[in-house]
Amino acid sequence: MKLTQERPYANPEKAARRLMEHAHAFEPIQDGRIYIEKINWPFLSEDKGSVPEYSAGLKLCIERGWLEMHESGTFVRLAPAGAELFA
Repeated sequence: MKLTQERPYANPEKAARRLMEHAHAFEPIQDGRIYIEKINWPFLSEDKGSVPEYSAGLKLCIERGWLEMHESGTFVRLAPAGAELFA
């Protein structure tokens, strides 16, 4: 059985860039916090991304220094490298 259409976020690079768009669109609160549900909900429900695609994209964002994940896992912060993507 063949897939009829390639998934748009199967490439972690595309998923990471889409997550960064969601993070940039959200107005950070209290110390630059972006609650994780503000980026995962639009990606999973509106963009129809899958959980593995989301996880791979988020991991890539953190590895590249675009986002900083809080140790609790409840929020991220836009890192300077991530802010440069939209400058």
